[in-house]
Amino acid sequence: MKIITICGSLKFQKEMMEMAQKLAFEGNCVLTPTYPVLKDITITDKQIKHLKDEHFKRIELSNAIFVIDKNSYIGDSTNSEIEYAKKLGKEILYYSNLFK
Repeated sequence: MKIITICGSLKFQKEMMEMAQKLAFEGNCVLTPTYPVLKDITITDKQIKHLKDEHFKRIELSNAIFVIDKNSYIGDSTNSEIEYAKKLGKEILYYSNLFK
């Protein structure tokens, strides 16, 4: 069983959750970002920093990351997650490679 962290833009939340489900059904332990679900709340800069730090910790705990790069889109935050995973020697899988 691999531990895989899902990475990508939150605008692809649907695709991220679909891929998390697929990977889990294949027998992997899947770690996902925390998604904002409550309406009418203010998220502070400190809370955003906590969420980012937590996501990088998920990458540390993982054997691999799975990048949701729909339409070849990789934003700055996702790119920094990819670079961090590379630095740690993690396997990097891409959503776009499934559709080649």
